[in-house]
Amino acid sequence: MKKQMKKISFAATAVLFLAVTSCKKEECHDCHYDFNEAEIELGERCGDALETLEADGYPLDGEVYVVHCHED
Repeated sequence: MKKQMKKISFAATAVLFLAVTSCKKEECHDCHYDFNEAEIELGERCGDALETLEADGYPLDGEVYVVHCHED
C-alpha cells in the first residue's frame, strides 16, 4: 500500500511540474509610437512579436518610428 501511494504521489508531482513548466505564459504589453505629439496605438503585442517591434521599430511610409510597449 505504501509503495502504491509513493507511486501516485510521484506521478502527481511529475504532472504538476510539467504543467507549470510547459504552460509558460507569453508576456504581453500595449504598444504605441509617437507622431506629432500624439501617441498612435498599435495594440497589444506578445512574446517575440513584442521584442521585435521594440527592437526594430514600426515602419510606415518610408519612416521607422520608435515603439514603446508598457504594462497597463
